[in-house]
Formats: sequence, structure tokens, C-alpha cells
Amino acid sequence: MRVTLPDGTVVLAQGRLDIVPSDRPRPPDYAMYLDERWRDDASVTWACRMFDWPDFGIPDDEGELFAAVDDLHARARRGELVEVACFGGVGRTGTVLSCLTVLAGVAPSEAVAWVRANYSPRAVETPEQEALVARFAERVAPDRP
Repeated sequence: MRVTLPDGTVVLAQGRLDIVPSDRPRPPDYAMYLDERWRDDASVTWACRMFDWPDFGIPDDEGELFAAVDDLHARARRGELVEVACFGGVGRTGTVLSCLTVLAGVAPSEAVAWVRANYSPRAVETPEQEALVARFAERVAPDRP
């Protein structure tokens, strides 16, 4: 699914279970995959970053994830077609989209709600994932509510 963030940045977001419709107009220039099962997909021939992030959980190395989210946003702002996906396309993908939304200027307290309204009502599935978005926001926007 094509998601246009409030700053005009475009990101493709999806999963492998078709919970969120896939709408990839062409292969992405770069992707962030939040589930190791993407590693074995022979159709993924583009540059990508893989994260071993447990379903319904959070990644072990938040600093590494946060740096990768910054990079993904910068790539998209430069006009690269970027994609973010986990297995279902809801929890982990929604969490990264929420972090991207903070970078796009949405108040941290509204980021998850924005993603649920503009991507999937099921996005960001656990309180731990919501807390991860808050920690990301504190790092990048410590003075914003």
C-alpha cells in the first residue's frame, strides 16, 4: 500500500499475508524487512535491510532500528521508492510507519493514531510497540508532545 506521510514523503508498506493490500508499482529501490522470512524470498532482488524482530514484540537493538528508520526516511525524501514490511504488515510495519510519521512532523502523541487512520486500524499491535514509538520520538523530537 502506498502511504503518503504528512510531509509528502511516500513509503510503500505491506506484509506477506495480504492483510494490507499490496500496491507495489515497481520493485522498490530499497526496503526494510522486519521479519527474517523475507530473507528466503527469491523475488527480493533489490537492496534491503533485514531485521530479526519477533512478531508482536520489539527488536533487540533499538538504536540500530532507529538509525535504519532515519535512513529509510532520508531515502524516501530523496525520491527513492522505499518499502517497509513485516509478515502481516500490521504491527511491526505500523510501528515503523509511526516512527516515520514523527519524522514527517506529526506530534509524537498522534503518530500511532495517524497511522491507524491512514494505513490500517490494526497498526501497532502491542503496548510495547507503542512505547517503542514514544522512545523513538523522544530521541528525535524531545521537545514535542
